[in-house]
Amino acid sequence: MGEIFKNLIDGEWTGGGESKNINPSNTSDVIGLYAQGTVEDTKQAIAAAKAAFPKWSRSGLLERHSILSKTAHEILARKEELGRLLSREEGKTLPEGIGEVTRAAQIFEFFAGEALRLNGEIIPSVRPGVGVEITREAVGVIGIITPWNFPIAIPTWKIAPALCHGNTVVIKPADLVPGSTWAIVDILQRAGLPKGVLNLVMGRGSVVGQTLLDSPDVDAITFTGSVGTGKRVAEASMKLMRKFQLEMGGKNPTIVLDDADLNVAVESVAQSAFFSTGQRCTAASRVIVTEGIHDKFVAALTERVRNLKVDDALKSGTEIGPVVDASQLKQDTDYIEIGKGEGAKLVVGGELVKRETEGFYLQPALFTEAHNQMRIAREEIFGPVAAVIRVKDYEEALATANDTEFGLSAGIVTTSLKYATHFKRNAEAGMVMVNVPTAGVDFHVPFGGRKGSSYGPKEQGTYAKEFFTQVKTAYTAAG
Repeated sequence: MGEIFKNLIDGEWTGGGESKNINPSNTSDVIGLYAQGTVEDTKQAIAAAKAAFPKWSRSGLLERHSILSKTAHEILARKEELGRLLSREEGKTLPEGIGEVTRAAQIFEFFAGEALRLNGEIIPSVRPGVGVEITREAVGVIGIITPWNFPIAIPTWKIAPALCHGNTVVIKPADLVPGSTWAIVDILQRAGLPKGVLNLVMGRGSVVGQTLLDSPDVDAITFTGSVGTGKRVAEASMKLMRKFQLEMGGKNPTIVLDDADLNVAVESVAQSAFFSTGQRCTAASRVIVTEGIHDKFVAALTERVRNLKVDDALKSGTEIGPVVDASQLKQDTDYIEIGKGEGAKLVVGGELVKRETEGFYLQPALFTEAHNQMRIAREEIFGPVAAVIRVKDYEEALATANDTEFGLSAGIVTTSLKYATHFKRNAEAGMVMVNVPTAGVDFHVPFGGRKGSSYGPKEQGTYAKEFFTQVKTAYTAAG
């Protein structure tokens, strides 16, 4: 049936109630059997993290640096192996899987360096003879809840800064992709983390996740996932007056103006909307095109989408892997039918496809003749489905792009410095892309959105400290 992978609680591998981890490219391939944590398991993990916090929060900078650096080096050395694991359990192509693993190594390396750059401020008081020190301290026990679409990168960009700044952690990965997080936790444990500092509890959100939300001993929660669950995290955290950070949905626009380079526009949209099977919160599923270039762009993009190779994620040459599971596949096909019913025109794709192995394969779907009030243009589908919206000019394009409850990423393809500059200032999104895909960000700069997409401090880079630390101001009189 496969190897058994246990939870890590207080430095010990433990647990039962194993769940099958299935390959979406080949549903007969069982990657392993992963523990299903209970309420009691989760409470023990929280208690272990709480007990480990006083010592770890005062640990030496070189100790933290060494552990994070060792982790980065092992991840990079094993990028082919771990990338294959990631692609087997999530379904993104092998090059994408290896790229994500490489990014995880870079994130750990960055925060290894941050551990040596922890700083504060010393400033004079307005009162003579009094000095002021402003320092940052660890928050405490951090609950981490992660999604299935980036099984290594997202757990990494939450775990690494949490540990760097002296916090202890209980992490619950998504049920569909426990293997990648298990591998990262195993590497960190062997890199020398003291017991209890990092705890892994795999299992159902209604069990493990809810126990994290209900615990007064969890000092902060960082969550990436659906809007509905994010609201539950917020409500539970407000009751306990704890810090919380939310990264949720997106309905990201890419504007294509008449002056755009056609090849750049087509490739930017194809990568944004369809690569990683469209299963990215930064995917551009609304393509807003001015009328002068509309027909040429649609014709070229249709041909690009028609020729996208959908197949097993591990096969050489595959551009689009399978959808992650049967439930997500049904959601995608349901929205395709909704789009047809709303009057949008399906110009290419949208059909289930068969391959050598049984899997969740869907040909990417492109709609035209859509408008911004259609459900396919307002609701996050989270699959390889995009809709083209025709507009008159830049002003209408900008208004359409901003007409959404979300605000994660927004892109524009143009050769005009005037419009590019105006868009960067006026796009209502946390991240703005000019002539590059909306999906694809650097590891050393802030990540996060606005409006219904995000809440709380940004993730990644030096900005991560805003969530994973708390500020203390100390006054000292010379005496």
